Amino acid sequence: MDYRYHCYIPAAEGLNALPFNPCSLLDFQLLVLEAGQTWSGSSGDREILAVVLGGVANFSVGGEKFAGVGGRADVFSGKPHSVYIPINTDFSIEAVGAVEIALPSAPSDLVTAPYVIAPDQVAEGRWGAANFGRGYHQILTEIAQPSLPARRLIVGETFTPSGNWSTYPPHRHKNDNLPLEAAHEEMYYFRVAPAGGFGICRLYTDEGYEENFTVRDHGVHMMPEGYHTVVSAPGYTTYYLWFLAGTQRTQGAHEDTALSWVGQTVPTLRDLGL
Repeated sequence: MDYRYHCYIPAAEGLNALPFNPCSLLDFQLLVLEAGQTWSGSSGDREILAVVLGGVANFSVGGEKFAGVGGRADVFSGKPHSVYIPINTDFSIEAVGAVEIALPSAPSDLVTAPYVIAPDQVAEGRWGAANFGRGYHQILTEIAQPSLPARRLIVGETFTPSGNWSTYPPHRHKNDNLPLEAAHEEMYYFRVAPAGGFGICRLYTDEGYEENFTVRDHGVHMMPEGYHTVVSAPGYTTYYLWFLAGTQRTQGAHEDTALSWVGQTVPTLRDLGL
C-alpha cells in the first residue's frame, strides 16, 4: 500500500522540508541551528508561526527585533515561546545556542505586524479523562488568544501520557457546518520521551481508507481528510505540535459517531478523579 498521509521529516542542520505534502493549505518546516548560526528567509504569501521547540534564538522580522526568544530545553520542558511572521516579510533567525524551531505555515492575506507569543500567553489544560486524558497547550487559537491576529493558522501542543490515547474519540474536520464541524486541514509533528519510544497514529475516512504508522521523533501526520487518533506506548510520552488551516479559524470537530459515546463518559470519569 502507498501510504499518503504520513512521513518522517529530516532533522539535519539547517532548514528541513516535508518530503511530500498532500495538504493544499498547510505546510511545515523544521529549522535546526547550532550556536551562532543564522538562517534568513521570506514569508511570501504565507503566515508562519515560529514555535521554539528547544533553545534560544534572536529574531529579526521586518523592522522588528525580538531578542532571546525561547528558553525551554525541549518540548517536554514547559510552555513555548513563538513568533508570528506575517506575509511579505523578510526575516532572519540567529541561534543563541543550539535551537530547534518548528515553522508551520498557511496562505494568508492578512497585513499585520509581527509579534511574540510568550509562555504566559499560552493556555494549558487537560482534555479527556482516564486512559484517554492528555494535556494541552493552546498557542495561537481563536478561543485562548482572541486578540492575537492570524488569518488561518491555529496552533497548539498535546502531551499524551504513557499508555494513553489522544484525540479520542477520533474526530474529523471535513465540512463547514459550525458549530458542529469546521473544514480544516491538520498536521501533527511528533516527539517522544524518553528516547527510543514510540506511539501509534491512526487515520481513516468515511470512504474506507485506513492508514496506521509508528510515531517516532520527527514523524509528521498530514491530514487533509479523515478521522484521526494517537496512542502512546506504555512507558513513553508522545508530544505533538498540532496546527490547522481552513477558510476560517473557528474550530469544530465531528466525532466518529460509533465511538462518540466514550466522550460522553468524561464528566463521570472526572467526578471519580480519573
